[in-house]
Amino acid sequence: MIEFHLDRGSGVSTYLQLVHQVKHALRLGALRPGDQLPTAREVVESLAINPNTVLKAYRELEREGLVEGRPGQGTFVRRTLGGATLAEHTRLRRGLEQWVRQARGAGLDQDDVAALFTAVTTDLAKEDIA
Repeated sequence: MIEFHLDRGSGVSTYLQLVHQVKHALRLGALRPGDQLPTAREVVESLAINPNTVLKAYRELEREGLVEGRPGQGTFVRRTLGGATLAEHTRLRRGLEQWVRQARGAGLDQDDVAALFTAVTTDLAKEDIA
């Protein structure tokens, strides 16, 4: 089950942080169809937020077709995001970790690595459009 966390200084609304975390977990395969999200009460207790905030996030995810509410049962994942399997994610993550180690070995700090990664993914996205 997913454990939500908040970055109160991020400037991103609380409900969107919850939505983004669910989508992230779906992309990485940490949540799969049939998995149950924490109840609104559980999220409220763990994060000390308004129940309406959790319900708004879950409604947004439901609107996007990612989850479904089942009266009396909870909220469940309907579909995942991304096309890679968990095994593929693991393999790709290992390769990326190796690349990051090489970049750090070459003297790049975290911001340099992030900038280089962003530049490459942006360039590849432009190639995909062309």
